[in-house]
Amino acid sequence: MLEAAGVSPEEESVYGLLVASGRATTADLVERAGLTELEAERILTSLTSKGLASHTDATPRVFRAVPPDVALLPRLRRSADALDLARVEATRLVESYRETMRRHDAGQLLEVITGAEALRQHLRQIQTSTQDEMLWFCKAQYVAMPSGSNAEEFQALTRGVRYRVLYEKAFFDDEGAVDNVVAGVRAGEVARAVPHLPLRLAIADRSVAIFPLVAGGPHGSPEEPTTALVRDSNLLAALIALFERYWEDAVPLHVDDAGAVSGTDGIGGANSLSPTDHKLLSLLVAGVADKAIASQMGLSRRTVQRRIQSMMEHAGATTRMQLAWQAARRGWL
Repeated sequence: MLEAAGVSPEEESVYGLLVASGRATTADLVERAGLTELEAERILTSLTSKGLASHTDATPRVFRAVPPDVALLPRLRRSADALDLARVEATRLVESYRETMRRHDAGQLLEVITGAEALRQHLRQIQTSTQDEMLWFCKAQYVAMPSGSNAEEFQALTRGVRYRVLYEKAFFDDEGAVDNVVAGVRAGEVARAVPHLPLRLAIADRSVAIFPLVAGGPHGSPEEPTTALVRDSNLLAALIALFERYWEDAVPLHVDDAGAVSGTDGIGGANSLSPTDHKLLSLLVAGVADKAIASQMGLSRRTVQRRIQSMMEHAGATTRMQLAWQAARRGWL
């Protein structure tokens, strides 16, 4: 029982006798423990060197047990600290090994998952092990997990995992979708909407992602879904960047006390614009040129044009003049 403190079973037995008897000579231990004199002396010497026993200077020497709270608890604390350090080092070595394997074996970077059941299992396992954050692209028409069936999300939210979920407009036409989103938001999910999403996607702790290799659902392949699980790599970094790009322009979803959800069309009103887009739009409507907008806002000209194009798509405008008209109609300014 005391091996974690560096005490062998035979040492533990003799120490227990010393604790029970209060004091003992070598001869006493030979008689009580059934040891030879040489074995008893060796064990007593070891206990003394480990600070578990002390002895008198008289002959024969009388041994006493050092109180367990003095002798054992500090050793157990040191052992626990050493175990924690060993666990950290083992984790580091495991990650180092995985990184080395990933560089030499593409199979360590990307795993192909075939079938809806296998996909469900992976999604559940990933969420169960997530520590910090889950990122989701939720498209219309489920492939593996119907609305309301993802109990792992609510368990993870209870553990303090952050969920950032992007829904496309058509998602809310699915049966039970609105009720599921309401439940998620009330449980702590941070939800936004966009008119359209390019793919289904789930990213856990920015270290692993699942996304379809072939489009699935009623409007995709009629075969079993084929999905990829990708780990730390440039591809994973690109998927995270894609999520953040859509998240930046998405409309926050709000749930009122009655359970009504606003913002599901992915367009919304003035509050749906980010501060950056609101300022950019104000400058644009005021007639400021792209180059001057970029200079004032500390953005590249290409970024300015991209954000304007994104607002045009959200507003359903084909020209900048139409964007200005839609912005005024929707209260964006």
